Amino acid sequence: MAISTTPAPNQPDLSLLSHVIIVGGGFGGLEVARGLANKNVRVTIIDRHNFHTFLPLLYQVATAMLEPAEVAYPIRTVFGKAQNVRFRHGQVRHVDHQRQLVVLADDTELPYDQLVIATGATAAFFGIPGASQYAIPLYSLADARRLRNRLLSALEQADAVAETAPIGLNFVIVGGGPTGVETSGALSELIKTVIKRDGLQLDPTRIRVILVDMAPRLLTPFPEKASAYALKALERMGVEVQFGRSVVEVEEHAIRFADGERLRVAAVIWAAGVTANGTLATDVQDKAGPGGESASRRGCSSKGAPICGPSAIQRRSRGATPPFIPNSRPSRCSRVVTSPSRSCASSRGSCRCPSSSTTRGSWPPLVATRRSPPCPRARRSRAPWAGSRGWVFTCGTWWAF
Repeated sequence: MAISTTPAPNQPDLSLLSHVIIVGGGFGGLEVARGLANKNVRVTIIDRHNFHTFLPLLYQVATAMLEPAEVAYPIRTVFGKAQNVRFRHGQVRHVDHQRQLVVLADDTELPYDQLVIATGATAAFFGIPGASQYAIPLYSLADARRLRNRLLSALEQADAVAETAPIGLNFVIVGGGPTGVETSGALSELIKTVIKRDGLQLDPTRIRVILVDMAPRLLTPFPEKASAYALKALERMGVEVQFGRSVVEVEEHAIRFADGERLRVAAVIWAAGVTANGTLATDVQDKAGPGGESASRRGCSSKGAPICGPSAIQRRSRGATPPFIPNSRPSRCSRVVTSPSRSCASSRGSCRCPSSSTTRGSWPPLVATRRSPPCPRARRSRAPWAGSRGWVFTCGTWWAF
């Protein structure tokens, strides 16, 4: 018996719909896909991992408080009920903007009508010798598992020689931002817990957790009150916080500072900053004109691609001043972080309050959430949406990062 391939009346033929490819299955990529789910558009998410990682809890995986499976969730499961969203497991090697093709590592070519780059962020080592080789960042699940193994192995090795040749352990965290503060506090608690619970023959006073930063205080993007509170909390946990110190070299078992000190370490945890992950964001920027606009014409272009998340923030950060300052409002719309729902809208004129129910252009709205962010004229001292580290208002759209 022949089987009919004609779609049901309420199920349009997906092959005839506009195809949107989203590169990256992180927060930015999934948020765009969620806004397009069950809409009149075909969506393909491409990621080298088939799971989404909840990055804010990576430090708990690294310090053995959570199992890796507790912060990872299958991307296919997230959109299991969305008929128009498909996931493709693979790594993007190249984007052909002229032919509008995404080329994967296995030479598979996927055509697209619109492309969204959401490849996330990775550690920025600032060209410091040995940092990328010996320091351990914390921006992926693999990083968290590697750091977890390093920490536990260092404690086990120290315990093995504790009776004959007691040694001291130094754990250095570079960077006083949210990741560095969270990791140093959790690491201090882990050491105390493991020594007491597992009966390790170690002297806690010989184990140092050191947080170093070039800045004069912790959490510089946040109010000074929050910085002072974090400093007191870390000191109560036994963390040594050192300000105004810069790293000049990282060795396999040591770290060198600008003041000439060389400190032997069991592990160096790198939380000094991030940069755009991969070369796709840079490649898109090279195809665009000033401010991230297409060099061919204003508005939408097949040669440009909306970039969201840390990749877009890093592109904007190339300017002389920080692009996004807490408690301040951008003076005008920026074309850098672009949402597809607003990508065809002109950026001329002043910013207006975003709408969660309407959109200008052919795309469905992507920011329609139950917790709609405030108008940019209403200043906030903290992120208006719990679970996000901040909000960026650009081109009439609020983006959480």
